[in-house]
Amino acid sequence: MAITVEPHVADSHDLIRVHGARVNNLKDVSVEIPKRRLTVFTGVSGSGKSSLVFGTIAAESQRLINETYSAFVQGFMPTPARPEVDVLEGLTTAIIVDQQRMGADPRSTVGTATDAHAMLRILFSRLGEPHIGPPSAYSFNTASVRASGAITVERGAQKAVKATYSRTGGMCPRCEGRGSVTDIDLTQLYDDGKSLNEGALTIPGYSMDGWYGRIFRGCGFFDPDKPIRRYTKRELHDLLHKEPTKIKVDGVNLTYEGLIPKIQKSMLSKDVDALQPHVRAFVERAMTFTVCPDCDGTRLSEGARSSKIRGISIADACAMQISDLADWIRGLTEPSVAPLLTALGQTLDSFAEIGLGYLALDRPAGTLSGGEAQRVKMVRHLGSSLTDTTYVFDEPTTGLHPHDIQRMNELLLRLRDKGNTVLVVEHKPQVIAIADHVVDLGPGAGTAGGTVCFEGSVEGLRAGDTVTGRHLDDRASLKPTVRTPTGKLAIRGATAHNLQNVDVDIPLGVLVVVTGVAGSGKSSLIHGSIPPGEGVVSVDQAPIRGSRRSNPATYTGLLDPIRKAFAKANGVKPALFSANSEGACPTCNGAGVVFTDLAMMAGVAMTCEECEGRRFQAAVLEYRLGGRDISEVLAMPVAEAEEFFGTGEASTPAAHRILGRLSDVGLGYLGLGQPLTTLSGGERQRLKLATHMADKGGVYVLDEPTAGLHLADVEQLLGLLDRLVDSGKSVIVVEHHPAVMAHADWIVDLGPGAGHDGGRIVYEGTPCDLVTARSTLTGEHLAAYVGA
Repeated sequence: MAITVEPHVADSHDLIRVHGARVNNLKDVSVEIPKRRLTVFTGVSGSGKSSLVFGTIAAESQRLINETYSAFVQGFMPTPARPEVDVLEGLTTAIIVDQQRMGADPRSTVGTATDAHAMLRILFSRLGEPHIGPPSAYSFNTASVRASGAITVERGAQKAVKATYSRTGGMCPRCEGRGSVTDIDLTQLYDDGKSLNEGALTIPGYSMDGWYGRIFRGCGFFDPDKPIRRYTKRELHDLLHKEPTKIKVDGVNLTYEGLIPKIQKSMLSKDVDALQPHVRAFVERAMTFTVCPDCDGTRLSEGARSSKIRGISIADACAMQISDLADWIRGLTEPSVAPLLTALGQTLDSFAEIGLGYLALDRPAGTLSGGEAQRVKMVRHLGSSLTDTTYVFDEPTTGLHPHDIQRMNELLLRLRDKGNTVLVVEHKPQVIAIADHVVDLGPGAGTAGGTVCFEGSVEGLRAGDTVTGRHLDDRASLKPTVRTPTGKLAIRGATAHNLQNVDVDIPLGVLVVVTGVAGSGKSSLIHGSIPPGEGVVSVDQAPIRGSRRSNPATYTGLLDPIRKAFAKANGVKPALFSANSEGACPTCNGAGVVFTDLAMMAGVAMTCEECEGRRFQAAVLEYRLGGRDISEVLAMPVAEAEEFFGTGEASTPAAHRILGRLSDVGLGYLGLGQPLTTLSGGERQRLKLATHMADKGGVYVLDEPTAGLHLADVEQLLGLLDRLVDSGKSVIVVEHHPAVMAHADWIVDLGPGAGHDGGRIVYEGTPCDLVTARSTLTGEHLAAYVGA
């Protein structure tokens, strides 16, 4: 007789249930997501995918985990508020692998961001000849320290014991582990023909009207009325290099410090990208970076460089391409460190599997693209022993050639097969095809989106009548005729990064697509050989730095004509219509929220009660233009505002032109006053593109403009590129999307592989000829895509 075993009740929790989600534009969304499966979230840009996956599911999971820590620890962590959702059940620990770039700290490298560098240091401390010390002796983030003193040990009677302490680090003492030394151009700090009182200092923020003026006048180290070129050696030293010294000015105790140490602390030691634009411009003018002459850019002390395994030092190992380093590690046979060699080999192999074998461990983390940074983070999780967790990915195929997408799919399935729930926000049909479950949001973007249009299998999506379902099998066809170039841009002997002395003629006046597998040298060729400048408009993937106060209206310059139109219609001054100026609500200073700092606990942001989040004084909201006040205009989506400013009483041609460009790049759904911090990476890049379209440039260089675009939006982008070319511009696009390749007039294909296996031109010509020849990986995938 067969015995039936009842399933244990603990095994019945196999769904993540979301009921009534209202984050951002979600309209009471309810979904059930199967656990231990691969679920792909699709939908047009701005339909609410990220709001559901990141803003609701992942945010609540992280919030609940944070609450398990002590109040003291929570004070150091960002604590998100509970998302607007009625019920969230069945959550598991969420690990978010997003496209945020890694911190651009000069001492952070690909090796330190993963476990690879730590394992390599242990290996050298065991096998390196001559032996120089523990693993820290090979670390460029650890300085050598020696100290001596007395410690008191209580054993019956008190005794003082002399002790010396020493730690051997691998940091190069000259550049402090940065690999480059900085020199300051003194002519950028001051005008030596003027005195301090005449405004000699040209450093941002160092005005003689404020505290600095009082300090310089009251310190007594030099005469503030004497031109700097007439200073004695002593006076000049005190102005530039004096160590911190206590002084008294007007009865107030202050500290005086020379200009150079002061700006080194306040400006030069910070991430350049995070500085305000005018400070960043000053730093770039005043600083010259040169490779450290002592360590030759390796960041390591002489001792660390002298210790070798089979003639290879740790600096040589970190400079190798990761795929070559993996081969070298496999060649080491040393029983005493066999487990370490195995673990290190597996980590390095993970890089190759994920399509990053072309990187080196000493590559600074800040120079990785968003897609590369996301894949480096994946390396950490592939070897993880955690199971039954939720992995959340934000478009993991960004920056990947169709050939690399296959490998990425295998990794996503491997994570799922370990027993994890994998949630992926993605547009590419190759990734949607491997999903166990699909959630399609839409039907439109912004206020027209935020509902679930479809839940189910990929076959069901294909058969369903949703935007994604209809476009899933769309294939752009090759153009029967291509445009004739009007000239050429000759690139000769390009050698940046892995380029191998490349000579290529890029035709002008047509749509050129530069493609090739990840790491083949596309960006090095284009950005390295065509510097943005006179006549070149370059729209790269660098993130827009924006605060909570920045929004599409301020970023694109749209707010200026709108303010002037309001001011003219009401006979008042334009500054009233700026939430960062005179018109700001006094309670929240125009931020729309009041931030309460709770000292050791995380602060709380609450909607301002006085202006109800509108950001303006009540008196300002009485002024109208075309029947709307300024807060109502900023709440409009681009498409509605375009109509509003196009005709009638509110007609403003300057504003209408900017709004037209925002619509052209597919951002018609974006709210004019939506904070930049809430935009996705693809939206920010298209916002940048719309802003640059007004530039007077003859050559447009675009870096993956399809990032974050739905299949239906790609058609609109192709239309925009065609309009740019037809208006007499030359458009050069670095792109992997087969639809853009098929639409090109000319293709330049780099390869054949990545890293030192790439860096050569493997094809240049029309898409038709590439499909016919099928001579490269791109040719094979493009032929399969167009069904040739």
